Amino acid sequence: MMERPRLIKIWADPNQKPGLRAKTFLGTAILAWALFVALQGWWVLVPAPAVQSGPRVVEIPPHQGIFGIAQRLEQAGVIRSPLGFVMVSALRGSARSLKAGEYEIPQNATPLFILSLLEDGKVRKHTVVFPEGATVQDLARLLNSEQLANGEEVLRLARDPGFLRSLGVEVESLEGYLFPDTYQFIKGMTAEEMLARMVQRLREQVTPEIVARAQAKGLTLHQLLTLASIIEREAVAPQERPLISAVFWNRLRREMPLQADPTVQYALGKERRALSRADLQVNSPYNTYRVLGLPPTPIANPGKAAIQAALEPARVNYLYFVSAGDERRHHFSTTLEEHNSAVARYRLARTK
Repeated sequence: MMERPRLIKIWADPNQKPGLRAKTFLGTAILAWALFVALQGWWVLVPAPAVQSGPRVVEIPPHQGIFGIAQRLEQAGVIRSPLGFVMVSALRGSARSLKAGEYEIPQNATPLFILSLLEDGKVRKHTVVFPEGATVQDLARLLNSEQLANGEEVLRLARDPGFLRSLGVEVESLEGYLFPDTYQFIKGMTAEEMLARMVQRLREQVTPEIVARAQAKGLTLHQLLTLASIIEREAVAPQERPLISAVFWNRLRREMPLQADPTVQYALGKERRALSRADLQVNSPYNTYRVLGLPPTPIANPGKAAIQAALEPARVNYLYFVSAGDERRHHFSTTLEEHNSAVARYRLARTK
């Protein structure tokens, strides 16, 4: 007859001493605990299958406890053991200080590495490129597409009097006051915080020295940004900005209407689309074909080069310009006769 395993015999033996029985149980429990801890440690040190195949993005909401964070990470497939994650976080003393936000978990990241990301708050950054000549409407669409802010909320804030006062912008809109640049935004930032950063960037670029130069030319900061915004929207090639600035300065001095298509496009919401004769008759303070001087506000957000061009127009007598046939440059003229000739020439070229 086959002998039963010794362990079974010991537990089955009624004559077994109680002390030996307790020691055996304790030894088994310690062994099981050691195996459990070893397994948890292995799970903490080895990447989960999901991150072995590629990076993952995980969003940790605010006010989430350590157990909720661990469960969220497990659901995203970036850790194997929520309990192991909690244990290591507790041992490191960071269980109560993990930071909310959107995290990009790199390929082959271990749970220990992921924990360090949450401890340091190294959240994912979204690169937002706001180009020269873009409008508040463009920004609202951009932030909405990146899921960083609600577009309607951006448009509302851009015209909210209380918010504008808090930024020290004493006009009716942020149009023209958002500096074109490349920004790093993170999920969780409010629309107010993002807009405030863009206004602050403008203040960093438009220095008191620039404001003083504008005042010396008879322009307030608001008028400077308005003129620069028209130059920005008219310029095709960067080197044309001082020439276009000169045309507008020459017209302002002679009390001629600016006749800038982008201001009418702004009034009609046509952006860069071609205008009809009826469009040029629209009754609007932005119609610079009918209204003398600058429009009431900027029509876009100008960059540093356009602002400099508004302050430093080229020393030329041009009063007119028209888009050349290749639409990559303009032809500039001093007299109306020369301008009409250029318009006819380029129109004919486009029909061929």
